[in-house]
Amino acid sequence: MSDKLNVPSESLPGGGLSPAATPMTGADALEFAKMRKVAQVDLKFVDLPGQWQHFTVPINQFGEDAFTEGVGFDGSSIRGFQAIQESDMLLFPDPTTATIDPFTTSVPTLSLICNVKDPISGAAYSRDPRYVAQKAEAYLKTTGIADAAFFGPEAEFFVFDGVRFDQNQYSGYYFIDSDEGVWNSGRQNDGKPNLGHRPRYKEGYFPVAPLDSLQEIRTQMTMTLIALGIDVETHHHEVATGGQCEIDMRFNTLTRMADQLLTYKYVIHNVAQRNGKTATFMPKPLFADNGSGMHVHQSLWNGDTPLFADPKGYAGLSEMARYYIGGLLQHAPALLSLTSPTTNSYRRLVPGYEAPVNLVYSQRNRSAACRIPMYSQNPKAKRAEFRCPDPLANPYLAFSAMLMAGIDGIQNKIDPGEPMDTDIFELSPEEKAKVRTVPGSLDEALEALENDHAFLLKGGVFTTDLLEVYIAYKRSREIDPVRLRPHPYEFYLYYEL
Repeated sequence: MSDKLNVPSESLPGGGLSPAATPMTGADALEFAKMRKVAQVDLKFVDLPGQWQHFTVPINQFGEDAFTEGVGFDGSSIRGFQAIQESDMLLFPDPTTATIDPFTTSVPTLSLICNVKDPISGAAYSRDPRYVAQKAEAYLKTTGIADAAFFGPEAEFFVFDGVRFDQNQYSGYYFIDSDEGVWNSGRQNDGKPNLGHRPRYKEGYFPVAPLDSLQEIRTQMTMTLIALGIDVETHHHEVATGGQCEIDMRFNTLTRMADQLLTYKYVIHNVAQRNGKTATFMPKPLFADNGSGMHVHQSLWNGDTPLFADPKGYAGLSEMARYYIGGLLQHAPALLSLTSPTTNSYRRLVPGYEAPVNLVYSQRNRSAACRIPMYSQNPKAKRAEFRCPDPLANPYLAFSAMLMAGIDGIQNKIDPGEPMDTDIFELSPEEKAKVRTVPGSLDEALEALENDHAFLLKGGVFTTDLLEVYIAYKRSREIDPVRLRPHPYEFYLYYEL
């Protein structure tokens, strides 16, 4: 493969709409499409697990009525949506999300993120994750606590050169390869030289090239995001060998940030693919090295006034911020079913390592579930960082659940207790036993959600129906299939006994 990036310059259209712009109408979006000579309109929406779905309509079949009357689709074929006998659903495009898709370069294509509605009642669909996020923002305003919640996720990912996996009745395996992986240090000449520059296990944080071999591809990802109107603050190699990366977006309001996070994943996957590589957001694809988390920074504001800052408080935090953290920690076992929502998530959240499994808070301590960043004393920079989530979370549900837990903490004045600024790994066994930890599996997290979800139902933000469908889906489609299949390592442990 050529050393040059295989991403044509026309994939950077520079045609995103400014997120800060006045909300557009359907007519504005169509005028934008006309100016950009759009031939196709791509309608995107999110399923319950958190993956974008889409279909595409020729521009001559897409009029202003699509924004007011909706566009029909089969909801029974979407994970977590309708039963077969009630399959007809409607998509309503949000004109404020209009951008030119950077990966349909042969034909200019307008991309629109949509909400889902029921065609009979005309009501917003209770299982539409984007609607949940919109309800969470609306509920916050009704409480009088704040006008807006801002979220800033740090979604880590791996870029590999190849991956193979299969599971059937008589075999099960995965095989990952990365030229950057330190396991290739002894690779024989296979047609290309072994040049030897590779990050060692757990030593991939911030090295310059040639150890960091992904600078250019991350730059291409970053420039694509910027062209789509997303503010990017930084990008860098992460701790693990084998191509772990992070690109940080500037914080935004809840629903808009969830939109941006799905756009982010779309861009990372497609830029990697165009360069003959493959990207994954799995929390733990590699054994014996760091996993990929999604530390989520969050704060509440009234207009231009930050509400989490008080120079007299611990780490510069206000009483409101402490109660918000109290809510996060109190409800963390249930929250993790939505913020760390896969069986693979709990390969990362393992006690005794660097993972944030301890349900405590601290300034600067990265083994705590909640950290208060101390880079700046500016009141506008004061925020809580919840470190348990990972990037496989459905962002609409995860951000909404965290906000609802924080609101509950404020409303009920949940004290998070004393901060844990000491090294948790240096505590005595007796002291460690007093520290609450996260659930050890997705099954445990779902049980916690069943026992603790009243805080999510306030204001009708989440519904009992959505939570029941979510829990049933996770158990039948993820937990049980993994539980039923032999693990390759079990052959190593037990074959000869």
